[in-house]
Amino acid sequence: MESVPFLVEVTEAEIRRERQKARELRASQWWKRKLAAGTCHHCGGKFPSRELTMDHLVPIIRGGKSTKGNLVVSCKKCNSERKYRLPFEDPAG
Repeated sequence: MESVPFLVEVTEAEIRRERQKARELRASQWWKRKLAAGTCHHCGGKFPSRELTMDHLVPIIRGGKSTKGNLVVSCKKCNSERKYRLPFEDPAG
């Protein structure tokens, strides 16, 4: 069976709105606690909080939202390697 790419149209306004929500969540105690744990969601590595980023499991550009259920802590390497892929599209996933 041939796989069909996950396509969704996301407007610039929706992208801006979700990025703003992500900025607000980054300032929250919830996010600060997740960072303090220092563990990358993808590779399981331990890092200082300054080396961690916020990653959307379903990227905004693919229709993902900036909600607690869609946001994880990621090391910069894993976040960069994932780009706009969904979790099941990751080579290691």
